[in-house]
Amino acid sequence: MRILFDARFTRTDHHDGISRYGASLIAALAATDDVVMLISDRRQLALLPEVPHVLINSPLSPAELFVAARINRLEPDVVVCPMQTMGSWGRRYPLVLTLHDLIYYQNPAPPSFLPLPVRALWRLYHLAYWPQRLLLDRADVVATISATTAELMRRHRLTRRPVLLVGNAPQPTRRRRDPAAPRSASLLYMGSFMPYKNVETIVRAMEALPGHTLHLLSRISPARRSELEALVPAAGRVVFHDGVTDAEYEDLLGGSTALVTLSRAEGYGLPLIEAMAAGTPVIASDIPIFREVGGTAALFVDPDDPGALADAVRSLDDPGRWAEASRAGLEQAATYSWAESADQLRDACRRAVGEFTRRRTPRPFRASSRASSRASFRASSGRSGP
Repeated sequence: MRILFDARFTRTDHHDGISRYGASLIAALAATDDVVMLISDRRQLALLPEVPHVLINSPLSPAELFVAARINRLEPDVVVCPMQTMGSWGRRYPLVLTLHDLIYYQNPAPPSFLPLPVRALWRLYHLAYWPQRLLLDRADVVATISATTAELMRRHRLTRRPVLLVGNAPQPTRRRRDPAAPRSASLLYMGSFMPYKNVETIVRAMEALPGHTLHLLSRISPARRSELEALVPAAGRVVFHDGVTDAEYEDLLGGSTALVTLSRAEGYGLPLIEAMAAGTPVIASDIPIFREVGGTAALFVDPDDPGALADAVRSLDDPGRWAEASRAGLEQAATYSWAESADQLRDACRRAVGEFTRRRTPRPFRASSRASSRASFRASSGRSGP
């Protein structure tokens, strides 16, 4: 199967969640299928596997409205986009679009890296569900990364198309922790600093955790950093890394007490599964998506209670409890893999081909059927004659 994968959402400097999701799926699919990538910037190739590619317009360009005309000429068996915004007007190919989450309906602030006009449209778009329905119903199949999001889509009736799971997964880790090895009193947070991430509560919890250090790993704007620095308790220790490499992240995971996240909403929560894959315990807010991803391995707490977070951290000071959480996390992480996700996407592609063919195959019109229907009508109404 010749799969054209839209890789234009790949970052040019470092992966974010969607960028890594797409790149990882491409790499896993390319092991067995004929995969061609769409890119919009040659710098994206540094973060993508060595797969044939075609350079086209940015997905944020006005030319996106007519991108299907260009893709038609490439004659793919199926097109996969890791977002739902790909242009499709005039397409002559099966299409799989992806919806990761519904976070921005409750948290409408758009990502800061988007251009100002796009951010304005983003806010308008999330004022109601009907624009999302229009986008998703342009696909033959809609993929999503979690059962939690699939249920929300069903609840809000977001699409008439088949919705299939194409899950996220951790990156292969070079090492797994020895539960008996020494560890530092470090806590890690990996993720953005948008309001719904609720990093404030993590920072406030440090008042009850003397001797522990909170490491905030992701890039952060100066304004947001100042807001959080103002919340650091006098006795609390908080380190702002403003971005780490994959190797630095792995080193920090390899020696810390736990990864913590108190987000109020997520589409998946990739840092949870990454930490568990390394054998690092996870403390997370008690929300449905984290229950799905963390299973029974994570320690769940009330996201509005800094004291509950502190209690969970202190419970891991016991070596036996820490080792138990580490082993449970390794087992939970083993249930996810990019190979399995690629199999799920392959199934979604086959389903899209079937749906595309079914909807575009004209139904045969038979005169005899029409005559039979007329005769039945005349009989039931007591009419006779022509």
